Amino acid sequence: MNARAPFLSALRLSWFCLVVPALLFAPALASAQGLLVNVSPHEQVRLPRPDVIRPRHPLPPTTADSYRIKALEVSATLKDQAASVQVTQTFENTGSRTMEVAFVFPLPYDAAIDRVTLLVDGKELPGKLLTKEEARRRYEEIVRKNQDPALLEWLGGGMFQTSVFPVPPGQTREVQIRYTQLCRQTDGVTDFLFPLSTAKYTTRPVEKVSVRVAIESKDTIKNVYSATHDVDVKRRGKTATVTYFGKNEIPSGDFRLMFDVGRGKLSARVLSYKPKGKEEGYFLLLANPQIEDDRPAPAKNVVFVVDRSGSMSGEKIEQARNALKFVLQRLHEGDLFNIVAYDDRVESFKPELQRYSDKTRDEALGFIESIYAGGSTNIEGALTTALEQLKDSERPNYVLFMTDGLPTAGETNEAKIVESAKKHNRVRARIIAFGVGYDVNSRMLDKLVRENFGQSEYVRPNEDIEERVSKLYGRMESPVLTGVSIEFCDEEAPAKGSVVNRVYPKDEFDLFAGEQLVVVGRYRRSGTCDVRVSGTVGKETEDFSFPAKLTKESEDETNAFIEKLWATRRIGEIIDQLDLKGKNEELVKELVELSTRHGILTPYTSFLADENVNIHSLSSNATTATSNLRALEQVDGRGGVAQRAAKGSFQGALNNAAPKSAAPAPAGAAYYRDAASDKDVSVSTVRNLGAKSFYWRENRWQDSTVTDEQIKTARRYEQFSDDYFKLAEKHGRTLSQYLVYDEPVILNLDNETLLIEPAKK
Repeated sequence: MNARAPFLSALRLSWFCLVVPALLFAPALASAQGLLVNVSPHEQVRLPRPDVIRPRHPLPPTTADSYRIKALEVSATLKDQAASVQVTQTFENTGSRTMEVAFVFPLPYDAAIDRVTLLVDGKELPGKLLTKEEARRRYEEIVRKNQDPALLEWLGGGMFQTSVFPVPPGQTREVQIRYTQLCRQTDGVTDFLFPLSTAKYTTRPVEKVSVRVAIESKDTIKNVYSATHDVDVKRRGKTATVTYFGKNEIPSGDFRLMFDVGRGKLSARVLSYKPKGKEEGYFLLLANPQIEDDRPAPAKNVVFVVDRSGSMSGEKIEQARNALKFVLQRLHEGDLFNIVAYDDRVESFKPELQRYSDKTRDEALGFIESIYAGGSTNIEGALTTALEQLKDSERPNYVLFMTDGLPTAGETNEAKIVESAKKHNRVRARIIAFGVGYDVNSRMLDKLVRENFGQSEYVRPNEDIEERVSKLYGRMESPVLTGVSIEFCDEEAPAKGSVVNRVYPKDEFDLFAGEQLVVVGRYRRSGTCDVRVSGTVGKETEDFSFPAKLTKESEDETNAFIEKLWATRRIGEIIDQLDLKGKNEELVKELVELSTRHGILTPYTSFLADENVNIHSLSSNATTATSNLRALEQVDGRGGVAQRAAKGSFQGALNNAAPKSAAPAPAGAAYYRDAASDKDVSVSTVRNLGAKSFYWRENRWQDSTVTDEQIKTARRYEQFSDDYFKLAEKHGRTLSQYLVYDEPVILNLDNETLLIEPAKK
């Protein structure tokens, strides 16, 4: 390393490419991808930022020395705990000068990484390992020289470095790195993490982000869960494939994947997180049921209710027909089904449910082809006809209900339509409602499904009905357990009441083959308890029991994502209660508190992004939120649908992933659904980093937990000073992830309030 230093210093323009360890959730986990950092002693060049990131203080110009990441492809194979990873990253020199580049990547704190190979345009480069101490000194040198705190995020690990290679202006270099590592495993859950967030340092959004993880195991793979991204999971017994694909995005968070293995009909795991000094902890229960390969799918009853009113004419009715065909083709032998088509008149395929066979399928396909659009909308009559045909409560019963308009024939009163459906639903059928377009009574649909054990889906005018129906039904076609309930039991202290509270989903639900169940809740009593899962299979009730450990106090923020996921679902529940039951001051205050604490903005609390709003003025902010909540009085149109869809996304959140529709934004930027435009809006004044949320107030970033009194007694540190680096070294990842701001930042850490101020010029 020392022999190479003079050569690097002599270069007119010298860069380092950092392939960074996975540290966002668990420092023991690692993967790699690159950054380019200038280390020339004569020039100051900071990491590039996309145009969407507008620093509040002018930065040194980088037009001559900049790059973008065109593509990032990750392929990994996990065999039990061992991971073989290959990362291919394409850089383009968008500057006007040749870059002389050395490729380095930091090693994780304590993960076992082996057999590192690095290729540049297919040619292998030699490399050298640096110790943690050497790597720390190098990080500090780069951060001090470039006055760029971003690199502090990766302090604390060793480093691997290669020799130098050039990148002419306008040219690209494909860098590929291969390595093996041992993944972290806790309580039977194997944890794999890849640092996608490092790709936020690029001049433009990354054109292609691709992640593919193949899992192989000696036992059957059960739970497969990503806390950070909406992934596609395909299970095949002892193997599984997990994929994620993004286009033109700025990765705002790292990719985290967890899985476990086991035998039996149901595999369940409980992860917990309890912040220091808090009375309540938070838990995440993952469960995945499986049907044995030789066991037929349980028989069910399905009635598809399709709107054929005049407004469905054209492309919509064609998509509805294709959706019907999809459902029909996915039924199994032994299933009973029927089709109800309605406008002002209600017509059934057959007077009663039909047993699925080749003959009935072909006849039903003929009925589907005869459906055409015309007439008004008799919603109450259609639902009554469908529900009256369901008489067998020992089978799972489903009504897939579609409408694209308001009730205009028969009963038109919202409350009476909901009450009628509830009255005629004698077999606890689950109504799955699809609201098509903006001309639907979205509040009525939400009330309808809430009273009938189902869920609502909203299909926008530019979305494909067939795709949305197919995707949902594809998940729920094979119920394994119905009427599922979950109970946490403390056999040693039953008199103390329930171990957990505010569990979501809160009502009974169904478990489907291959579907990942995600349950979140809070707990006050730590320790070991029994978790009981019960449900019905056919005519029999089955019970499953397993032990769970609820931690007394978390040592780090590895599982901090659980608290935010719980807060997201709780916010959805609060909005639902305010929507369906009306005004409640206590719920509004709780909504504002949760939204502020976790940086989860809603259409009613988006005003918190205004830097003139005092985030600690609960009374005033609750008043503003109450006024904004009047928007829930709009039940149809773009605003009505947007609000119910946003509420549903909170209620059904499976992870903390940013919405796919959100525009590229600064890393960690908060967002909300704008009801007027029905689009996700990112805000530059609220950031979510690690377990904290920060607000831009009084020309600095302020931790949401910092009070006005704490600001007065904050301990001050100057950015890039010796004390600043000592502080970062002392607290490691717990603090360094919050030091990436160019502007002043104030935060609480270990019962102390810290104020980090920019270096004096």
